[in-house]
This record gives sequence, C-alpha cells and structure tokens, in this order.
Amino acid sequence: MILATILIVSAFAVIFNRNVVHSALALLVNFCTLAVVYFILNAQFLAIVQILVYAGAIVVLFLFVVMLLGAELGETVTTWLTVRNGVMVVLGLALLTIIGGAVWENPYVFQREGKTGELTQELVQEFGQVEVIGSFLFTDYILPFHLIAILLTVGVIGILWLAHHQKRSKVEGTAND
Repeated sequence: MILATILIVSAFAVIFNRNVVHSALALLVNFCTLAVVYFILNAQFLAIVQILVYAGAIVVLFLFVVMLLGAELGETVTTWLTVRNGVMVVLGLALLTIIGGAVWENPYVFQREGKTGELTQELVQEFGQVEVIGSFLFTDYILPFHLIAILLTVGVIGILWLAHHQKRSKVEGTAND
C-alpha cells in the first residue's frame, strides 16, 4: 500500500510539476519504487533492468538533454484545467478502454484454456531467471533487440545535432549583433 501510494504521488509529481528538473527527479523516484515492486514480486531481472536502464540511463539522458538545451525552453503553464487537457484526458481514457478491451478479449493473454508456453517453472528453476531471459533475448528476439539499439542511437545522434545546431545559431546570432 505504501509503495502504491509512492508510485501514484510520484507519477502525479512528474505530470504536474512546473520545474522540469524536479519532474525528472520525481520520475526517478517512480522508477526506483517500481523496481522495489519488481523485487517483491520475485522478478529480480526486471528490477535490475528497471534500475539500470530506466532509473540510470533514461533519467540521466533526460536530465542531460534538459541541461544541454536549457530548462527554460518549456512553455509556462498557468493552469491545467483547460479544454484541451480535458479533451486529452477523455481521449486517453477512451484509448485505455479500447486497449484494455482488446487485451481482455485476447485468449492468449490470460491463457484461459490452461495452456502453457515454452517458459515453464521447471526451466526457470533449472537455469535461473536471468539466463532464460538472456537466452530468449539473444536468440528469438534478436531483431527487436537490435532495432531498439538503433532507435536509441538515432535518438542520441538527434540530441547531439540539436545541441550543436542551437549552439551554432547562438554564436551566429551574437556575431550578427
């Protein structure tokens, strides 16, 4: 109950905080609390990945971009109660309802017939959770693994290009003055 409260409060802090750096720190709290939930659920691999990838890399990358491009780039928000935000909430709830209905109706999600996949409890106990996940990741799911690596590399190149472009326009702007 305490972890759920921390997760919800930190999620709202990410959304409603006016300072981008404070919002990123609230996101860090959310990711770390989610890792604790994974540890409680006996999913150690997911917890470690959550801490290393999300809490470590993604939040640091986000703070790097904010500091590089400047935290003052965001628009000032006077109030959150606007018609646009209300429409976005309604559309988000509608999308969540559609996705939830599709997942609920999918017979493979809950395995209502009692079928099991290749990943059995005995296999996990024999080889260990991390080894089984690593085996699937680097054999059956190697293409998505590489596609995500390419996507992250393109994102880093885009960030560096934006920073270089902004720096060049500032230098050219001061040279023209």
